[in-house]
Parts: sequence; C-alpha cells; structure tokens
Amino acid sequence: MQRGQFSSRLAFIFAASGSAVGLGNIWGFPTNAAENGGAAFVLMYFVLAFLLAYPALMAELIIGRHTRSNMVSALQTISTRQSAKVIGRFAGIGGMITAGLILSFYSIVAGWMIAFMLEPITLAVGLSDLSQWFTDFSLARNIGFAALFVLLTIFIISAGVEQGIEKWSSRLMPSLFVLMISLIFYVLTQEGAMEGLQHYLVPDFSQITNPDLIVSAMGQAFFSMSLGVGTMLVYGSYIRADEDLPTVGVLVTLTDTSVAFLAGLLVLPAMFVAQHLGVTIYAASGNLIAGPDLIFQVLPALFEGMGAAGYFVGFAFFVLMSIAAVTSSISMLEVPVSYAVEAHKVNRKKATWIVGAIIFSISALICLNFDVLFGFVITLTTERAQPLLSMMLCIFTGWVFYRNSILEELKSGNPTVEMGLFWKIWPVYVKFFCPVLILLTFAQGF
Repeated sequence: MQRGQFSSRLAFIFAASGSAVGLGNIWGFPTNAAENGGAAFVLMYFVLAFLLAYPALMAELIIGRHTRSNMVSALQTISTRQSAKVIGRFAGIGGMITAGLILSFYSIVAGWMIAFMLEPITLAVGLSDLSQWFTDFSLARNIGFAALFVLLTIFIISAGVEQGIEKWSSRLMPSLFVLMISLIFYVLTQEGAMEGLQHYLVPDFSQITNPDLIVSAMGQAFFSMSLGVGTMLVYGSYIRADEDLPTVGVLVTLTDTSVAFLAGLLVLPAMFVAQHLGVTIYAASGNLIAGPDLIFQVLPALFEGMGAAGYFVGFAFFVLMSIAAVTSSISMLEVPVSYAVEAHKVNRKKATWIVGAIIFSISALICLNFDVLFGFVITLTTERAQPLLSMMLCIFTGWVFYRNSILEELKSGNPTVEMGLFWKIWPVYVKFFCPVLILLTFAQGF
C-alpha cells in the first residue's frame, strides 16, 4: 500500500502548525495566562517552549521520518533489545490512548465553539429560542455538537494525507491568521484594551518561581504543540526525505508560540474592554476569570455590549475557535487511525469510523458525568500523561535510537547538519537535560 506524504515543506508546516495551533493556544493559553499572573506566565511559557518542547518535537519528527510508521511501530523499530521493544510498545499505546482521551474532551469543547458560532446567526434572524439552546449548558447540546465535531474530523481524516490533512490544513491555517489579526486590531481600538495589554505584557517577576505557574506553563507548551501523544511523530512520518528537519521544527515551534501570543493579545485586552462595558472579569478569589467562564460568559457579554457590531465580532471569534479546533483534532484522530491502518491492515475509511465512534462514546460518557470526568480527563492527559510520554520519547531518542541513524536521517535533508549548532547541542541535550528537566518540572506539581 502506498503511504501518504506531504507534497511540500509549506504543506507540512501548515499541517503541523495546524496540529499545534488549536484550542490549547486560543483558549488554553489566554486562560492560563489570566490564572497565572499574565505576563509572568507568558514569559515562562516561551522559555519552556524552546527549552523543552522544541527538543521533544525534534525527537518525534526524527523518529517519525526514520521509521515511516505510527507511534507504536516506530518505537519498536528503533529498539534493538526486547525489553526496549516492550517498553516502546506500551509507550506507543499510551500515547495513542492519551490522544484519544484528549480528543474526547476536546470534541465537547469544540462543539461548544460551533454552537456559540451559530448563536449570533440565529439571534440575527429572530430564532431566539434556538439561540438560547445553543448557549445554554445542556446534555443534549453537549452530546449533539460533540457528535457533529467528531463527524467533521472523520470526514477530513478518511480522505487521507494529501486530500484530507494537507488540503484542509492549507485552507484553514491562513484563514485562522487573517481572522485573528483582524480581531486583534478591532479589539485594541476599544476603550479599556490598553489596561489588558499592560496586564498581558508587563511581567510580575515574583510569580516566575510559583510551582503552579511552572507546571501550567509546561503543560501548556506540551499540549499546545501536540507532544507526547504521537501526532508529531505520525506527521513526521509523512515528511519528504529531502526536508531539513531542524528548520521545519523551528518553523512549527515559532508558528505555534506566535499564535499563542496573538491569542493572548486578543483575549486579555478583550477582557478589560468587557470590564469597561460593565462585565465582571474578576472572580471572587480576586484573580481574572479563566477557563470556560472566560470564553463562554465574559467574551459573549462583551460582544453583546458592542451593539450591532457585536454580532459580527462574536461570529468571527467563534469561527476562529472552531477552525483552531478542527486543525488540531485531525492530527489527534490520525494517531490511532494510522496505527489501525498500518499495524492491523484495516481500510482507512473503516478505521476512521471505528476510532471516531469509540472517541465519541468516551465524549458522551464525559458529558453524562461532566462534573466528575471533564476536569479529571484534562488534568490526566495534558498535565500528567503528555509531559511523561514526551520524556519517554526523549529517552528513546537519546538512549535507544542509534546516534548514527539519527545523523543519517538528518543528513538526508541537510548534508552539512553535522557541522551546525543543532547537532553540537541537541543530541546531548535530548539525552541528558530534557528528561531531567521534564521530570523536575513535572515534580513541581506534587
């Protein structure tokens, strides 16, 4: 069977950036910034993104392209000892399960985005009851829109690499940037925006050493870049052999962190614009409102206070959120689908529907037990599993994968890579420093 491949560097960057750029950036990053001291969190996020996330990203891309396979098979392929093969299999399955669990709660949140996107349209045409149903928290709405989002993701993935992932990422990512920058310019012209900008850009250095902030920033870096669960490894397996991996890795990291920064530039000033219009933006604890309340209460109240313009701004904002959600979900679904197709020889369309149905079942279960499971699954996957799985991938790259094999893989895209700064630093860094730093940062949360 002919294996899919990205047609160009730009196609890969769009796809990989699309995977990295999701709700983790546009919702998660600003809300984490709001919860953790604004600019102090931003600064720590950028530090950890390049100290830990980029080296881990490179590990996934190199393993992926070298093995041309899914996460489970890839870790077994680079292992020479039986014990390493067993551990690799468990780590690969763990990554696959984590990707599925992330997508299960992600589908619920993405469904909310689609519902809120439709709300201004129904309100504008006078369907007030339907509009109210879109925005009210209910079991029917949550399950219904989660199902819709999963179906949309299935539709894209079932078409394959070039006709599905590449085609839609190349359409959606430019749209996302245009929408986001347009909204930023609009929000920054409103009263109160400058106060929010100051909160976002002026750091309180006393918060930098806060363990909660450090763990949140690390979790955010790994979650927003889709690390540890095999998405970047699988996407790496679709990269052409003549591409310079360190360069494309830098471009993906820069794109991801830039979108996160732009999201904060949109959302934090928007909060203070909302305050100027009489909307409460501080919780009882004295901290800025974050999480779902920020996106689904504070910002809609802001849009409502803008009058007629608010309909358009609100619609554009939730279109932006929905696009970001789709570009990430297709990469998460691809992880278990690629395993089913390659390891078990299941037809791609059949595999996509089976895996999609399983993930939706988990989403429905979370909806039925929302108060217990929603926050638990998020913490388990993004703050616990992802950093630990990324640490395992770094260990495999540094201690199991032959150094000469890594060098030869890098040379296929850049014959002079051995002479550059990347090869002088990264192999030692990913072998010794990355696992220790990830573990130490992770331990801060306990």
